[in-house]
Amino acid sequence: PIPRVAIENPVMNPHGRARLPADLPKPQIVQPWWFGERAFKATGFYLRGLPPLTATQRLTPPKAGTPEHKTWSAIHRAPPGPDRWKIRSRTFEGVAEACADQWAGTVTEADEVLV
Repeated sequence: PIPRVAIENPVMNPHGRARLPADLPKPQIVQPWWFGERAFKATGFYLRGLPPLTATQRLTPPKAGTPEHKTWSAIHRAPPGPDRWKIRSRTFEGVAEACADQWAGTVTEADEVLV
């Protein structure tokens, strides 16, 4: 009976998607660069009772093969090692701020009783 839910999940490979329920709606896919972050990291949000996020500070991605593109791709280029999981699981501030700013107004007093 939870009216509003946002579940964050990285974009899945075909084998992972095949294990999900067939009737699960597709997630909204966002990129950090939509929210002013100079990075690539496609992230899916499965939403219930919340509007899709809208871009707040959309940047223009650099051209592929350029040094700047390689910098923006740091998450995908993270070397193997003990901290790789931390680098790849990072939540960007711009995305988090958009979630808070855009979804906070959807909470009502009735919802707060459920918490």
